[in-house]
Amino acid sequence: MRSSAWRSRNRRPHEETNSASRQRPRQSSGRTTIVVLSLLAVTSSHLPLVQSFVQPQRITPIQTRGSYSSSRTPHSTSSWLPTSTSLGYENDQSPDTEDLVAGNSPPSSANDDNLSSPNQSSIQDNSTKSQAKPSQQQKKTPPSTLVNIRYRGTWYDVTKWRRAHSAGAHWLDWFDKRDATEIIDGLHSTHSRQMTTRLPKAKADVAAELEANAAPDSDVQIAFRELFDKLLAEGWWERDVGFEVMQLSIWASLFLGAVATAKTIPLVSFVLLGLSFVGGGWLGHDYIHGLDKFSKSMRNFLPLTTGLSGRWWSDKHNKHHALTNEIGVDEDMATDPILYTWAPDPSQDSWFRRVQHYVFWVPFSFLFALWRFDSLTAAFHALELKRPGAQSELYSVFAHYVVIFALFPLQVFIPAVFLSGVISAFVVTSTHQSEEKFTEYIPDHVTRQFLCTRSVVMSNPISSWIWGGMQYQIEHHLFPSMPRSKLPALKPVIQKFAEDNNIEGGYRESGELEILRMNWETYRAVALADPVEGAPLAQGREGQQAAIAEGFTAVHPFQNKQKKKP
Repeated sequence: MRSSAWRSRNRRPHEETNSASRQRPRQSSGRTTIVVLSLLAVTSSHLPLVQSFVQPQRITPIQTRGSYSSSRTPHSTSSWLPTSTSLGYENDQSPDTEDLVAGNSPPSSANDDNLSSPNQSSIQDNSTKSQAKPSQQQKKTPPSTLVNIRYRGTWYDVTKWRRAHSAGAHWLDWFDKRDATEIIDGLHSTHSRQMTTRLPKAKADVAAELEANAAPDSDVQIAFRELFDKLLAEGWWERDVGFEVMQLSIWASLFLGAVATAKTIPLVSFVLLGLSFVGGGWLGHDYIHGLDKFSKSMRNFLPLTTGLSGRWWSDKHNKHHALTNEIGVDEDMATDPILYTWAPDPSQDSWFRRVQHYVFWVPFSFLFALWRFDSLTAAFHALELKRPGAQSELYSVFAHYVVIFALFPLQVFIPAVFLSGVISAFVVTSTHQSEEKFTEYIPDHVTRQFLCTRSVVMSNPISSWIWGGMQYQIEHHLFPSMPRSKLPALKPVIQKFAEDNNIEGGYRESGELEILRMNWETYRAVALADPVEGAPLAQGREGQQAAIAEGFTAVHPFQNKQKKKP
């Protein structure tokens, strides 16, 4: 049974006509440089656009599920009270039981390096202290402070091991008392999934209480796990070498073409360089999601080719995968106060909202510039905290800028950054903004993805390359670590799964121009809407803000019982 938060039957204006076959549906002066850098600094500190363009979404006045309906009738603030906990998770690296018993940090798996980790010295100190007298520690810890997650029907007590989690303890806290199966399966290597099953199981009485209060696995979830196991056994995660060579060759050709024309034909050079940033970004996206050895060896491809931090990107982007379209939790929705995807509370409103549908492409163009600024901030912060891999990533970012400034004048580089920003923003904002949003946690992760994600039908090979595999958005959100080359063949499998399991709305897809129009209509509808009293904040519910912003210091009640170091 779905929770009451799902019972809204409001339909988007485009839904009934969308798919007939599936009705279920620079002058390169120093002054210019200073102005640009100042703009980046001011903008990134005041607008969460950075967190939104990886895939925000559209909330027209009739599109949310849960307690919020952005109608013109004001709602009381009490209707916005969030649930007691809100989902959030990432590529967890579940610790090896033997390593943890010995007080060591868990070994890294292929997909876990990309996630920011707590300070390793503090992990070892805390784990050693907490394991010195395990029996006494258990006696002193009230049951309410235990951290338990469910994986494949079994509850695991991760209370003692949360500080050793390579992505940060906050991810385990966000899944406390909830099922994390689809997140662990989708974002972790086979090795990490096996280590999860070696964690201590919750005591029988605790597990029984947790099971009684947690949402049961739905039929859709159970069927999806069978499909996941089947695809894994059939080798769908094996990488296509020919495809990778082709994509890398296209990127290299664009970059070398930009170099060759930088001084002779700067107009052509900035276009080629901008496209190389787009292509490098999509390849980096593939490799950071990837679980295989090749992906691990290419982890620094993103900072080398685009100047973006893979650590920063992974932390925010994987949370978007786990909490897609959950208002106040999915950071990719936090585009205000520049762009709004639902009518805000009057106290959070901006004059810019009234004209956003005319000028949205301007903030779109700042996407890569803002990401670059945030990446540098995150990279220096990670180095300061001595996180594993932080030094090599920062060196990669520096190497990128050394090469760029050695080969390209500013009148080529700066327009290229803004061109790559506007192209990427058009892609990443359109596949979720037109779909449903949630004001409460949705326990059925699989159905959630079908409800809030839309794939795109391409009309030509150039568009397919520009979209970087994101046209298979539903497939990617259900199987985020699967190589991009496999997604076209996966599409009919997912369409059949949606039909066999009676997924509400079915498999949603639109043409490339149609989905861009839908995105524009979202901005227009919200621009014309009146503000709504008590509308939720996009910047995050308490405890749900970006892990980077929190500095990985999320506090769980269990920590309050521990002695602080002098």
